[in-house]
Amino acid sequence: MNIDPPEYIKKIKPYKAGKPIEELEREYGIKNAVKLASNENPLGPSPKAVEAVKNFCTSLHRYPDSSGYELINKISSKFNISSKNIVLGNGSDDIIALLCKAFVNDTKNVIMPDPGFLMYEISTRSEGGIPVKVPLKNLCLDLDKMAELCNPDTSIIFITNPNNPTGSFIEKEKLEEFLKKIPSNVIVASDEAYMEFSESYYCSWELMEKYENLVSMRTFSKAYGLAGLRIGYGVMNPFISEILNRIRQPFNTSLISQKAALCALDDEDFLEKTRTLIFTERKKLFEELEKLGITPFKSDANFILADLKRSADDVYEKLLRKGVIARSMSSYGYPEFLRITIGLENENNLFINCLKEVLDKY
Repeated sequence: MNIDPPEYIKKIKPYKAGKPIEELEREYGIKNAVKLASNENPLGPSPKAVEAVKNFCTSLHRYPDSSGYELINKISSKFNISSKNIVLGNGSDDIIALLCKAFVNDTKNVIMPDPGFLMYEISTRSEGGIPVKVPLKNLCLDLDKMAELCNPDTSIIFITNPNNPTGSFIEKEKLEEFLKKIPSNVIVASDEAYMEFSESYYCSWELMEKYENLVSMRTFSKAYGLAGLRIGYGVMNPFISEILNRIRQPFNTSLISQKAALCALDDEDFLEKTRTLIFTERKKLFEELEKLGITPFKSDANFILADLKRSADDVYEKLLRKGVIARSMSSYGYPEFLRITIGLENENNLFINCLKEVLDKY
């Protein structure tokens, strides 16, 4: 074929998602597999969101509200921010892509943590931009190095808080110290997909009045359990939101996803139940991993990164055969690390028992 895409597109490595349960059960002939790989909500979706989906199924022949009026105003009211500051996205990674589309070209570089969410690099390269990867320092974002590497050609700095895959957390004071070092014409995009799982939770957009280049990104995929509906949002200066609204797809969020997210925001009981489960099971799982001689790392997210001190790919494969899907971090540059999503109590217990059986055979 004579079709030839640009070189910067050829350099993109496709995003590889966690293994689906259906695929594992089909390949290995396993029933009742447990998935602790993709940081999904173990409780499922918000019940109020489920009810909303049922109620609006008969309206699927209608286009969604392109402006997202109801949902944007609900977010605005709940978090006391102007509706002009909010842009809805097909997941928060849609906001990442829109930022790159609007502010990145082949003369610009984008600073990001390494390892980090792969969509930072993919979205940057998609616009011909140059990814500048900053290695983690003690499994935390090296904010000092990120600030140091910022130059006149930098358009965006992506930070992840809490970080994936390490679970490390940036306190509000440290975030502000970082923002002070960054020129006002460089966007600092704070990816906060896991913020609800931190016991030190805060809203970074409270700093936005002082730092107009700050963009905060949130998702309904994790704490609200709506990963399958793909909806998130960004909070930003009205100038930036107006730019993103010029280039986003007119119906980038569906009717069902808008209605489900609207009701999920009202489901405070579900959110608290989710947070309580994660806080309780995260602590227990951390302790159980330590008992196995494994080194887990403190996490403010709904997962734990653990140093197995042996091949993570090997352990991952052996766990698959026992019906448990975790996530090897070898593709992230940590060949002996496993990332485990916090599941229900029985799922976590099954994982620990299976892991113990696997380790006993070494």
